Amino acid sequence: MENKVVLVKAHFAMEYEEVSRRVPSGRYEKGLFSQKPIMKTVTEQVEKGISKSKIDSERLASDLQDAINDLNVQGYKIRQILPIISGDYDYLYSNEGISSSYSMFTGTEEVSGGASFGLGYGYSFTDSLIIVAEKQT
Repeated sequence: MENKVVLVKAHFAMEYEEVSRRVPSGRYEKGLFSQKPIMKTVTEQVEKGISKSKIDSERLASDLQDAINDLNVQGYKIRQILPIISGDYDYLYSNEGISSSYSMFTGTEEVSGGASFGLGYGYSFTDSLIIVAEKQT
């Protein structure tokens, strides 16, 4: 029994934003000495860049189908498809020098200095798929 493992890499999706611009409508307004084009506003989807967190699921499905078809042509039967999960995170921390000291005279603690804060986030995504296939005899 011969087994084969195939990695199908996921790719991040393209992000788009709507941009409005004014373009000639093809019609003209007659003026005293000339014709002035009548403008209209059109909204278009413009590529903004590649996402850092969203996977192009349509491409992943197509790439997975291609890999499965190749394995079937080679005489393999699919046994398992495993998702490989990855992730990323970021954080920000600031310590503005808070200090405290015990006061012997009042019996309380005196606090001085700035403020501190911290924040962070994390997320996961499907990095790739692993196909485990078995050669049919």
